[in-house]
Amino acid sequence: MEANTHIHASDNVPLQDRDSWPNFSQAEMACRHCGEVYYWPEFMRRLQKARRLAAKPFHIHSAHRCALHNARIGGAPLSQHLKLAADIGLSGHNPRILYQACRTAGFTGFGFYQTFLHIDLGPRRSWYGNKKAKQLWQIY
Repeated sequence: MEANTHIHASDNVPLQDRDSWPNFSQAEMACRHCGEVYYWPEFMRRLQKARRLAAKPFHIHSAHRCALHNARIGGAPLSQHLKLAADIGLSGHNPRILYQACRTAGFTGFGFYQTFLHIDLGPRRSWYGNKKAKQLWQIY
């Protein structure tokens, strides 16, 4: 299978790849609207590494989004979610440890929000969701 590509919801990720990221299912990484999946093994390997480093389960609020879903929820027109990004819930996590695990795993884009941490492999950058999120995350 070609790396970094969209696949249909009914297609399965190759078994050898699924074994490389046992803590994440194809369904949780798929578009919540239509089930479309973006196949990106390197992203998933890094996500699994971050999960191992954080030593706690990740609750993925949003991963891949089809263009229609991204537009409907007000996502950025060039959002990394159109490929693959992850919004990881903060519940049960120390934000500093979660951020460090994701950074060490090689993620380059970070969005700091009150209830989740956005991670992606886009250009090196970071932002805050709002003023309260900035207050929460600035202590780290």
